[in-house]
Amino acid sequence: MSWAYVFPGQGSQAVGMGKELAQAFAEAREVFGEVDEALSQNLSKLMFEGPDDELTLTENAQPALMAVSMAVVRVLEKQGKVSIRNTARYVAGHSLGEYSALAAAGSLTLSDAARLLKTRGQAMQKAVPVGVGAMAALLGLDLDQAQEVAGEASADGEVCAAANDNAPGQVVVSGHKAAVERAIALAKTKGAKRAIMLPVSAPFHCPLMKPAAEAMAEALAKVTIRAPAVPVIANVTASTVIDPDEIRRLLVEQVTGLVRWRESVHLMKEAGVSTLVECGAGKVLSGLAKRIDPDLTGISLQGPADIEAFIKQA
Repeated sequence: MSWAYVFPGQGSQAVGMGKELAQAFAEAREVFGEVDEALSQNLSKLMFEGPDDELTLTENAQPALMAVSMAVVRVLEKQGKVSIRNTARYVAGHSLGEYSALAAAGSLTLSDAARLLKTRGQAMQKAVPVGVGAMAALLGLDLDQAQEVAGEASADGEVCAAANDNAPGQVVVSGHKAAVERAIALAKTKGAKRAIMLPVSAPFHCPLMKPAAEAMAEALAKVTIRAPAVPVIANVTASTVIDPDEIRRLLVEQVTGLVRWRESVHLMKEAGVSTLVECGAGKVLSGLAKRIDPDLTGISLQGPADIEAFIKQA
């Protein structure tokens, strides 16, 4: 078995996501209905119709992206008899996608994953006032170089830290806006091809998210987490995790910690994975696959045609 299933993070959302799935498959409609009920919110209407600025809010985007991912998984399992348990060597997700991966592997129920992500989105947004924090992509620097830049940019009590190691030469830094602006200037002097601010509402995956980590520790303590049916690769360690208590601890660390996506993909490749199957909105992770390792194949499953083609080859 040479597949791993991967699940996208924030930024992949778009108005209309999941609509074709809901029109084509009863299983997808069931997933969206369960999430709407769990949140006491008509999130599916927001996903299908917008408005975009409301869908983009962190507290909506996070559970919405998980819902689309799980709709794809449910359709694969019910329509195609393609189960995660029987076809995946690993599951992994980028940031909030780790919750989707855990739900797909049976560690979290769909309802609990939705509620946790709603809480996570609200807590992350509240942790830092709008305009105080920022994130920037440093293109052309490796992780060590980006961490050196972030360290130099941190000054006068202001934080800057590496937040996402997405692919070779694609590292995102996060922190106080002024410190991130300094990082952009420093990166250009150290050979970065480009260094650009990202359009985000908060500085995710850095120490400024500590209040959100505390909120998630409290929320996760109240939820049952089961051992996953297949190993999950944790963002903050880029290693496998199956123990429920460790999963809970690492999800708390993930709020302030570095998303080690490049290393996570390398781990999968070294263990014999040849194909990353991205379940859900967008094609970010399948697009990154070849940048991380040219021998990897990335497949994106977003709509009915993608799923039907995949079932035929599975």
